[in-house]
Amino acid sequence: MPDSPTRRPRTVVIGASAAGLLAAAALTDVSDVTLLDRDTLPEGPEHRRGVPQSRHAHLVWSGGVSALNQLLPGLVDETVAKGARLAHIMGDMVSRAPNEIWFRRFTGTPHRNLVCSRPLLDAALRARILADKRITVHQNTTVLRLDGDATRVTGVHTRTGDEEHALTADLVIDASGRGSHTPQWLEDLGLPRVTEREVDAGVAYATQLFKAPGTTGDTNYPLINVQANPAKAPGQGGIILPIENGRWIVTLSGTRGGEPPKDPDAFLDFALNLGDPIIGELLKNAEPISEVATTRSTANHRRYYEKMPRWPDGFAVLGDAIAGYNPVYGHGLTVAAQGALALRETLNKTNITEPGTARRIQRAVARPAAVAWDLAVGQDARYPGATDTPPTAIERILARYVDRCVATGARNPRALGALLDVMSMEKPPTRLFSPAMIVPMLFGPKRPHLQGPPLTESERKASLA
Repeated sequence: MPDSPTRRPRTVVIGASAAGLLAAAALTDVSDVTLLDRDTLPEGPEHRRGVPQSRHAHLVWSGGVSALNQLLPGLVDETVAKGARLAHIMGDMVSRAPNEIWFRRFTGTPHRNLVCSRPLLDAALRARILADKRITVHQNTTVLRLDGDATRVTGVHTRTGDEEHALTADLVIDASGRGSHTPQWLEDLGLPRVTEREVDAGVAYATQLFKAPGTTGDTNYPLINVQANPAKAPGQGGIILPIENGRWIVTLSGTRGGEPPKDPDAFLDFALNLGDPIIGELLKNAEPISEVATTRSTANHRRYYEKMPRWPDGFAVLGDAIAGYNPVYGHGLTVAAQGALALRETLNKTNITEPGTARRIQRAVARPAAVAWDLAVGQDARYPGATDTPPTAIERILARYVDRCVATGARNPRALGALLDVMSMEKPPTRLFSPAMIVPMLFGPKRPHLQGPPLTESERKASLA
């Protein structure tokens, strides 16, 4: 909603990763957008320095798929046409929960996760969003500071090459990721330091790319997911993610004292010793087509901007700049999409330059971030040394209840639907206390738990063909 017939509001978005791109898309109906990034953006599906996690396994939960469809109708279908896949969860997934219970592959649930390589998804986002003439991109540009004061941000000061520039804006969005400088920028404007919390399970990741073995690349082969058990430190797990062009992304993980190897010769041995050898067994005939990529930047880190006593007009923070999560839970892209949708919905109700709008945006985008935070921290806080603040009695009770929800969902399709509603971020955590979960938990019917991974004999043989 423009302020006058002659000038549309101007927004600056810092960062052109998924959160920044989606924020830019959400803003175009109400604002002209200048998108700033410190890198040169690739033309196609390539890795780049600004997305250090891009070589590891990624997916978009169905709650994020829904947000993408609302923000950018047709984008998901376009990405699928380029090789991505909408995988049915749990029908197209063989998954062991953190409490070491295998899920049955029920097919009656509606949840579909978008599965592909991160470069493919980012390229699809760039191709669609940056074609919008209302968005101007400045590449190789570093933001040095915010302009304005403690009551209103009026723009940013940038450097491109040896030249510095001041860009004025009615709204500045920081979507620069985990390395965001906003805490210091706000202090420089005279605001108090934001409250922060970190929960670090000490997870390390190692990822290698494989040519899909046998005939598995010719079918919609299931995702294979063995989650780490926080009750048995060090926690070790892994995932096989079949992606475009007949490849498998295989990501292995381990907490302190049980980190996966960078040595490709030791990669298979680690996969064979995850508590269940299924990932290693499937890799025995798979041809590696990349080196092993590793990372240790996996701590859950949150900044509580929505709780600050004072907040400047004209400024908001989105995506990983609010909260970054242990990537094993796969919620980062879903939070980015839901945060951008919350941004658009807020600006559909209030003028972009109206006093208090920025604070309303900040509170709205914090909601999906808080849900993902609780899902991740509820597990990771159980690892030794993860946090200086031990879980409270209530948190321990909730953790045990979630374990019961998993145990119930693993063998009851109705309860699985409720569990996936929460895990996929389609519905709030209170869904776990609904009759869909409580009735099967207390009264059944209760099928026996599976004693091993529900991979069919034909699926096993496909990896050997």
